[in-house]
Amino acid sequence: MNQIKTSADLGCALRHARKQLGLTQPQLALAAGVGVRFIVELEAGKPTIRLEGVLRVIQALGGGLTLTGLDGEPYDPAA
Repeated sequence: MNQIKTSADLGCALRHARKQLGLTQPQLALAAGVGVRFIVELEAGKPTIRLEGVLRVIQALGGGLTLTGLDGEPYDPAA
């Protein structure tokens, strides 16, 4: 797993995941409930993209988001 430090890194990682799954940008957009333009901008590393859409794309690709190194303890949303 590569560390993502920029919006360009995230876009590249998500493009790679999409291609590994054999999905086109329109197919991923439909699965995530976002527009094709959103996918294009996300994969291009647009820094002002909406987080909610990013999370939907990650979920549509079968992934999840984990933050590490913030305080050393895993975050528990139920706590």
